[in-house]
Amino acid sequence: MKKNGIKKLLLLFLVSVIFLVPEVHAHCPLCTAGAAAAAAGAVWLGVSSIVVSFLIGAFAVSTGWWFSKFLKKKYIPFQRAGIVTLAFVTTVVPLMPIMSTTRPVFISLAGDYGSLLNRTYLVNYSLVASIIGGLIVCITPWLSSLITKKRAGKQIPYQGIMLTFLFLSLGGVFIQLVIA
Repeated sequence: MKKNGIKKLLLLFLVSVIFLVPEVHAHCPLCTAGAAAAAAGAVWLGVSSIVVSFLIGAFAVSTGWWFSKFLKKKYIPFQRAGIVTLAFVTTVVPLMPIMSTTRPVFISLAGDYGSLLNRTYLVNYSLVASIIGGLIVCITPWLSSLITKKRAGKQIPYQGIMLTFLFLSLGGVFIQLVIA
């Protein structure tokens, strides 16, 4: 009985906090929700865990951008980058035991087998895909502003979201068809 009361109180607190926030300025709130929905949809459709990791990495970085907007004052150098990195690490690392896909990669450039440039490396494809997904989320706002400059300050409606979804979709399809 006591645990149910604590759970109800915690739920009431969380709901009330949501309604007390006056406004939220996100890096891209639709991108954040879209990346999470895309990852959930990918699991439901049964696509490769590498693709899901790709989308989770994008979601984690987008969430980090979103949280970094809450702090108006800069307390430490590289605060925004630190928050984004922390969001990525705290989202991706706990999922690694579940979503990890490791495969061998043979490198044969020079020397005998076993030397640095001639050996088989074990690569965690899920981690690499998560990092690439996160980088796409970081690059698309810059790309969107570049397109806006090329169009003399005119912006296509939902241009940033379209670019993010386009690159995440193309990346996911490429990973599913070529790598997985």
